[in-house]
Amino acid sequence: MKLSKNQIDELNIELSLSVEAADYAEGRKKKLNDFRRKAEIKGFRKGMVPMGLVEKMYGHQALVDAVNDIISEQLNKFIEDEKLQIIGEPLPSENQPENEWENGKDFNFKFDLACNGKVEFELGKEDKLTYYKIEVSEAAKKDMKETILKQYGSLVDGEAVGDEDFFIADIEQGETKIEGTYVSMRSVAEAAKSVFKGLKAGDSVDVNVNEAFENETDRAALLKVKKEELAELQPMWKFTVKEVKTFAPAPLEKETFEKAFGEGVETEEQFDAKIVERLEYEYTQEADYRLSRDLKDYLSKKADVKVPEAFLKRWIFTANEGKFTMEQIESEFEAFLADYKWQIVRSYLMKKLDVKVEQADVLASAKGFAAYQYAMYGMSNVPDSYLEEYAKSVLADENQARRIVEQVEDTKTFDAVRPLVTLKDKKITVEKFRELK
Repeated sequence: MKLSKNQIDELNIELSLSVEAADYAEGRKKKLNDFRRKAEIKGFRKGMVPMGLVEKMYGHQALVDAVNDIISEQLNKFIEDEKLQIIGEPLPSENQPENEWENGKDFNFKFDLACNGKVEFELGKEDKLTYYKIEVSEAAKKDMKETILKQYGSLVDGEAVGDEDFFIADIEQGETKIEGTYVSMRSVAEAAKSVFKGLKAGDSVDVNVNEAFENETDRAALLKVKKEELAELQPMWKFTVKEVKTFAPAPLEKETFEKAFGEGVETEEQFDAKIVERLEYEYTQEADYRLSRDLKDYLSKKADVKVPEAFLKRWIFTANEGKFTMEQIESEFEAFLADYKWQIVRSYLMKKLDVKVEQADVLASAKGFAAYQYAMYGMSNVPDSYLEEYAKSVLADENQARRIVEQVEDTKTFDAVRPLVTLKDKKITVEKFRELK
């Protein structure tokens, strides 16, 4: 048996392995004996099948298994002896020599191995990045105030249909009449809004429902039919408005303030202060996220990780067992490569800066995600027990858990890096901030 190394370049290695008959003879014999011991063949007692028959039935498989055991053992030994951190596992070389799989023959194999380039760099105050301080403008405060008041508002009677209103109508076509249908102007196609806009209770109008309600699900619900029945209907219907409903913002009063921000917010001044506080928090979150992106880009460029890209593409293709074509891998490779390099840099920094991720960190992050999900539905004061239950259900999903762990690793790595570098504050409006690439 002979193994030889050919260092193609800094990152790629080709191994040539010669396996002689004497190397696998004993292993093949043991494999055949194992097959004989386990074989259940009609007419023979278990373990008493003639070796000639076993050889005929399992000889080729025993040969392949024995040779593969030697290959695996020798490759693992080489990797361990050389102390290599390889990508994935060795791949059969693309110029693999042909072998005639017969007992007693010698075999020759070639394998490709690849490693990432070494990562080593220092951080100091000469490493400078911008931290954006987003200013809270009067316009932003006004917009958020209006949004919150709308969020806690209610439907009231309106005089005429407006762009964002609702109305209740009777819909007729010949002998068919649908009474009390609830129509939202948001479901009306933009080009058809003018047909309904300005209508008052008692007004009637003929409408092409195919044009006014382009979404078939909405149209079927409006006409109280199944979606597959729509094609059979004539499009022209008469709408008679019975009531107009408009969405009125919540009043500026204690009940509204406490719904939005909890107990203790009793005056409009306190309400306004909470709005500023929320905006500052949201802007800080945005600024921190932007900094994390900039840090990731900066650190990845500084590390300048060398990656064996050709091998990596082959490894992705092989490891995924045909789930992706090489064309698909090529089209997504740039984004994958950036993320792959960042994982290498993050791992280096976590080890260098002694960054540890505990289960408590992961749970806290999952609870933060849960709180965000509840907030999306206007629930801002959810009990901690609910958040924890939601978080645990999220972490029970392997993909979700992996995503959250990586987010925590990113966050803790950035937290460790920030004191080491120079962050230059720059004041900016939210409009200009969101224009940044």
